[in-house]
This record gives sequence, structure tokens and C-alpha cells, in this order.
Amino acid sequence: MSEEWRRLDRRTVLVTAAVLAGVAAGAALPTFFGLANAMPAWKAAGWILAGAALLIGAGSAADHVRWRRTRYRVGAGRSETEAPPAEGWGRVELHTGLFLVKRRSLARERIRSVDLTANPLQRVLGLVKVRIGTGEHNGGESTLELDPVARAEGERLRRELLDRTPTGTEDTRHDGALAELDPRWIRYAPVSFVAVALGGAAAGAVMQVSEWFGAQKEVIDWIGDRFQGASVVSMILVLIALAVLVGTVGALGLWVEMWWNYRLEREPGGTLRVRRGLFTARSISIEERRLRGVELVEPLGVRMCRAARVDAVATGLAERTEEEHTDTKTLLPAAPRAVADRVAAQVLRASEPPTSAPLTAHPPAARTRRLRWALWSAFTPAAVLAVLGALLTPVLLYVAVGCALVLGPLAVVFARDAYRNLGHGVTDDYLLARSGTVRRTTVALQRGGVIGWTVRQSYVQRRAGLLTLTATTAAGTGAYDIHDAGQGEGLTFAAEAVPDLLAPFLEQVRQTQEARPTVR
Repeated sequence: MSEEWRRLDRRTVLVTAAVLAGVAAGAALPTFFGLANAMPAWKAAGWILAGAALLIGAGSAADHVRWRRTRYRVGAGRSETEAPPAEGWGRVELHTGLFLVKRRSLARERIRSVDLTANPLQRVLGLVKVRIGTGEHNGGESTLELDPVARAEGERLRRELLDRTPTGTEDTRHDGALAELDPRWIRYAPVSFVAVALGGAAAGAVMQVSEWFGAQKEVIDWIGDRFQGASVVSMILVLIALAVLVGTVGALGLWVEMWWNYRLEREPGGTLRVRRGLFTARSISIEERRLRGVELVEPLGVRMCRAARVDAVATGLAERTEEEHTDTKTLLPAAPRAVADRVAAQVLRASEPPTSAPLTAHPPAARTRRLRWALWSAFTPAAVLAVLGALLTPVLLYVAVGCALVLGPLAVVFARDAYRNLGHGVTDDYLLARSGTVRRTTVALQRGGVIGWTVRQSYVQRRAGLLTLTATTAAGTGAYDIHDAGQGEGLTFAAEAVPDLLAPFLEQVRQTQEARPTVR
């Protein structure tokens, strides 16, 4: 028997009116100064108030119509002892629209995520937006959004739709909290790439806004006056320092907004839940049955501080990361490496952290390849500048020499680090692969979750006795690479990690080699 139809929370009209009032208030001041030049101030104020009233009234009326025309219901869950009812069994249905009526439904057994978000205004009113998804990658057809419902209703929907516990049984796997916020983790925010990106974005925003108002030249002149008498190099260094400072402050603020009130817990029914957010509260749930492993991510700055973050390797997460600005697969923000390993082990229910297991190093030929790539990348720009300098101006020759002296040693350092970070291994339950230097990743992938292997070998790799293995899975990014492993060792590793998956291929290769005529 299916439930009766329900409506969204009627306070959605109040939320819409408050948001539109904020928009009208933000636009009122510049509009008033623009109109005051052409008419008396009282008349300009009257036009602004009339426009604001029209905007708020029309928007609220439209949202009221949406509320009246939107309804949803959740069909009864699957039961082995009951016969299927005539309609609504095992489905979540949503009907909405006035002129263009939409009727959509999702089968309950296909639902993989029920996430709750609430902006500051919704939190004050006790409302949440519920996003129900199947994890499929076919756009908005695989998700339903209920915006908004009461917080208690959102929690009820989340528990009901994600609970896979059979009726009449008690789930004994509830482990409670796996990790909670440690305010000291904020020290890793300034060393992430976010700080650099925010600093550059702030500098670009200043120039863009000044161009909109036709004051870009004045801004440049003002900066020049501040550094009058200083050398170009010192001016550039000071501006870079200011950008880094702004980026650091922005990264700290963004971290606080994203990760305040963070808590990772395992709930009854086999669900991992991440709750976080200062102003906008977020609740992200991941079913354990679709978890295929974890990924330890260590950006360069974070790795230098001996820290890492933990991401989930699970089915049905990629589509949501395209729509949201934050990464919904992150289980733990950047934290000390020991904490990250512990949380990874708890999430995977492993006695020892697989992410800290010893890995097999790759052959020296892999280091040679990375040195060759790095030197080629460093000296190619220097060679181009040298040619242009010989043809145009000797100044470029000095620039070419400077690039070679700076980029050459730096490239060697990164190449050697990239080689040291290469590794692969296998434990009782997990396949391990590590690679990267600017962003090092260590993935622990369930051996049972690997559904195929791809073996790639270029001409240069064949001569060096190397190959690249790609483990294909239905979770995470869909494929995880083991770069430049030894040819024989890599194939043996793949065959042992997932028995019988590569065995027919290896047997065919062996038979082909034995059938080749011997040349004397």
C-alpha cells in the first residue's frame, strides 16, 4: 500500500519572499543614485519601492503556485511476504508544474543517495532541501529534488529510503562516530591549491571590476604610485605576497564554511553519513554496499605537512560533483596522515589501514622515463626563447638561460619525486596503487570490485620493459592506473590481484610465444 500524497513545506513562499527582498535591497542603492540624477529623490524612491514590491509579489505568487502544484509520495518498501499492490509499490513519485506538468518517479531499490542541504535562511526556519539520486549519469532524470521540506521530514525520508535492514532484524554494525572535527586541521587550508587560486581570482576580480566602471587605468596608476622608486622585481614580489595573503584568508574562510560541524558516522542499516557546514548545512549519505574502496589524496603542500584527505570510491557520486561546487565524495578533510589512515581503515572495516601497507617499487626504467619527460618539458621553452632571441633580440637569450637554470633542476626534483611515489601492492581484500607528485593519490580498491584490466604498452615502454595497467571498476572515476610497472611483474600482479580475470589472456600469450618458430 502506498502512502498518501504530500506537499512541500508551505514556508517555501516565505523563503522566496525573503530572498527576493534581499535582492531588491541590494539593487536599490545603485538604482536610487542612478534615478536621482534624472528626477527628484522622493520620486526615485517611490519607483524603487514599487519595483521592489512588484518583484517580491510576483516571485512569491509564482512560488505559491509551484507549492500548490507540487506533491510527492513514497511507495511502500519491498517485502518478500507481500504481493505487489496495484500502484506506487517501491517508488518515489513527484508531480509538479502548471502549464507543463511533470510526473517523475524513481524505483526505491535504485536509490543510492539522499542528501540534505540547508542555506542559512532555511536553517533558521527549520527547512532542508532533499536531493534523491540513483547514481546514474543521465542528467537530471536520475534525481528528484524536494525543495523545501521540514527538517524532520527530510530526516525521515533519508532514513526510510536508505535503510536496507530486513524487517524484523536488528543491525549490529552501527559504529557511531568515526571522525569529528579537530579545529587544528584548519592549518592545512593555506597550503592547499585553493589559496593560490583564490589569490589569483581576487587580483583578477579587482582588474575586472575596475574595467566595468572604466577605472582600470586609475587602479594601475594608483598601484604604480605606491611603488614609486621601487624596482620591478620588488613590486612583483610584493604584489604576489599580497595575493598569497588574500588567498590564505579566503582559504581559511572557505574551510570554516565547508567543514565546521564536521562529523563522519556509520548509521544502522549500513550507511556512512558526512555532516558539515557552518552557514549552509550539508548531509551526505553513502551506502556501504556501493563502497568499493577509498582514495588517499595528498596535494603537494598538504603532503609536505604530512597530511592527507580521504575520498570514497563508490558508485553514484560523479554526477553530483558536476552540479555542486564541493566534492561530495570526501569523507575526511585534510588531516594528519595517521588520522587519515585510521579513518580509511574504519570506513573499510579493516583491521589494518590498507593505505599504509608497503608497496612494490617500479623499475629504474620508470625513473628514466620521468626524467626524460621533465627535462623535455623544461628545456623546450628555453630552446624556443633562445631561437627567438637569436632572431629578434638578445634579451630573450638571457631569459632562455634563466629558464633553463631554474626549470631544469626543478624538473629533475619533480621527476625523481614522481618516481618515488610510484608503487602498487595487494592485501587480502584490496588492490593498492599510488602515483603523482603535485597531487599524489593512493587508492585502495576492493579486489572484488575490479571488473576488467586494460594493458597499455607504447613502443618506448616495450623497449624499456614497462607497461601501464588500468583496473576498471564501476565506482569512483571508473579506472585506476598503475603506471610504468615492470612487464612481467605487472602482469603477474594483475593476475594474482584478481584471479582468473587475466588468466585466459596470459595463457593465450604463452601459447602464441611457444608457437613462434625458432630462428637460427
